[in-house]
Amino acid sequence: MPKMKTKRAAKKRVKATASGKLKRRAGWKRHKLESKEPKRRRRLRKAGLISPADLPRIKVLVPYL
Repeated sequence: MPKMKTKRAAKKRVKATASGKLKRRAGWKRHKLESKEPKRRRRLRKAGLISPADLPRIKVLVPYL
């Protein structure tokens, strides 16, 4: 059976933690930052985990993570 291909765009956006969970960056931080509250901008700096509901879809895109 041939190797499964990884979606390169997904691979650049997702990393695995040591325990095997998938980590992602927050969106909404590209432009128009003046209108966003400082507290909101600080929260957007931090990485979050991919929700368990989305995990099966991401595993298909990035099978070797």
